[in-house]
Amino acid sequence: MDSCSPIQIEHARWDDEDASASTCISRGSTWSRRSSNSTAPSWRAWADEAPRICAPDDRLNIITLVAGVAHAPQARSKGRGTGPRAIPRAFPLTVIQGLLGLVDAALAWGTFLLAYRLRYIPWPPTAGDLLALAHPRELVRTLALEAFRPYLEICLITPLPLFLWLRSARLYALKGAFSWVEDAFGVLRATTMTSFVLIVLAFMYRGIFEFREFSYSRGIFLLHWGLLTLVVLGVRAFVRRAQVLARRRGYNLIPAVIVGEGDLAELCLSEMRAKPQLGYRIVGVLSTSPVPGKTSSPPSLRIGRVEDLPEIVRQFRIEQVFITDPALNPDLLFETILRCWRTSRVAFSVVPNLLSCLPSKTELDQIGVLPMIKLFQEPLRGPNRYLKRAFDVTIALLALILLGPLLLLIAVLIKLDSRGPILFRQERVGMDGRLFTLYKFRTMRADADEQPHRAMMTQLIRGSLRVAPAINAPRLENERQPDDARRVLYGKVPNDRRITRIGRWLRRWSLDELPQFLNVLKGEMSVVGPRPPIPYEVEHYSSWHRKRLEVKPGITGLWQVSGRNRLPFERMVELDLYYIEHWSLWLDVKILLLTLPAIFRGETE
Repeated sequence: MDSCSPIQIEHARWDDEDASASTCISRGSTWSRRSSNSTAPSWRAWADEAPRICAPDDRLNIITLVAGVAHAPQARSKGRGTGPRAIPRAFPLTVIQGLLGLVDAALAWGTFLLAYRLRYIPWPPTAGDLLALAHPRELVRTLALEAFRPYLEICLITPLPLFLWLRSARLYALKGAFSWVEDAFGVLRATTMTSFVLIVLAFMYRGIFEFREFSYSRGIFLLHWGLLTLVVLGVRAFVRRAQVLARRRGYNLIPAVIVGEGDLAELCLSEMRAKPQLGYRIVGVLSTSPVPGKTSSPPSLRIGRVEDLPEIVRQFRIEQVFITDPALNPDLLFETILRCWRTSRVAFSVVPNLLSCLPSKTELDQIGVLPMIKLFQEPLRGPNRYLKRAFDVTIALLALILLGPLLLLIAVLIKLDSRGPILFRQERVGMDGRLFTLYKFRTMRADADEQPHRAMMTQLIRGSLRVAPAINAPRLENERQPDDARRVLYGKVPNDRRITRIGRWLRRWSLDELPQFLNVLKGEMSVVGPRPPIPYEVEHYSSWHRKRLEVKPGITGLWQVSGRNRLPFERMVELDLYYIEHWSLWLDVKILLLTLPAIFRGETE
């Protein structure tokens, strides 16, 4: 009998048990279907991490993967049977959502009262004034003020539009995945639309209120919008953080199973393990092999076969099923889904087997009744584009202000060292192939010829053209070429006599790049991004190299903190493509933090 048959599952018990029970640990099988350079956890790694219980008949018991981490069930005494670890009770989500709605209503009313008090106090207020105004007793007293009566009706309806917009942004949804950035923009949109509705009611439809001739203060609505945005953002950040902590402990998770084996199933497991904010508990994997026992996954992960899905859904209270086997018989799949829906409310998601040809960023769409997958989406879209732009402008302004004296000193040294302009201007290729003028401190003689650099770059790029490789996770430690290749640095002509004395020092510490913050302010570059190529370099690009041009070039990038000029061209492009596919604001921050020590070590030369 299969060790994962439904007969064994029927003896599952839901009571919690002592986790300290004695267990016998053995290791899983030694097979692996992924290449050795893959960064995702392999099936073997999962099998090695998963403890196995030595039952009397030496069969494996079922294990439960909580938030992607394997937890072994306790071995029961003889005669009591075996079963999975108890699933923690779900949060009373309805109660929590109701409390969250009450908190939002209190915040809407409280910030409106506080905005009214702030509008009519002497400016600038002292710290004592602000603390006194924010006291709940003072806010309640505001309701009794005769001057506040025209605002009372508007104040009372404030929670209604706020609740509707927060609900439309799924900010009351406490199950499933969430995004910090989308939550922030959802709050901003909700508070902005709430203030807009209040302003429209106050200034255009005042006839519905008692005080028809009253002139409302615009400053109160502006203060209310700012205060409401801050406090709602703070509450949502607290709630999401609490969710992450709870999910790491096995709560607030959606029980799920994976149907199928191979790379797709392995990818699902690794995603759930690495990202608790996704909110899924993987109970196990269902085999789709037509021959019992002839499966590729280790036994410690299997809890049955696809035919057992309805029983497993019922016993484990499964709410989500991920189907990762593209060869699964459609008739069998359809029949299994219908059997599940007869007794349970479970969602089914199909993972398409397109990993070999799809970029990591795609978008689902539908035209009529036809499901579509949009390929090669623009990497920075929607809110992320504005978030990155705000980050770039902030860093550029701070850098130019703080480094102002250093910039002036460098300009003086350049003029004293050699004849020519202080700034070197060069045409570079930016986002979508648009040309722009890049600024750098001049490090060469004014009459320097560009032909040596052109010839070297042509040789480097042409000598490294090949089929686009798979983009693996970057190694952020210093990556070096073999010793015989270290004598040639990417983009640097060896023993270049065109470089001035001060220019060699500027290049060593990357100080010649500082004027590029002006390009950032002009919107032509970003602080972090791919290296901006010269037009004659792009002439030799292959099709996959041109993907670097989908985002704005940067002053620093993943290539710079991974070896800088000692990386070959292909590896530099791979790192750029990895950055494009996996961009996040936190990744930009990490690259900036790693850039500083690389510069201080002076590794360019």
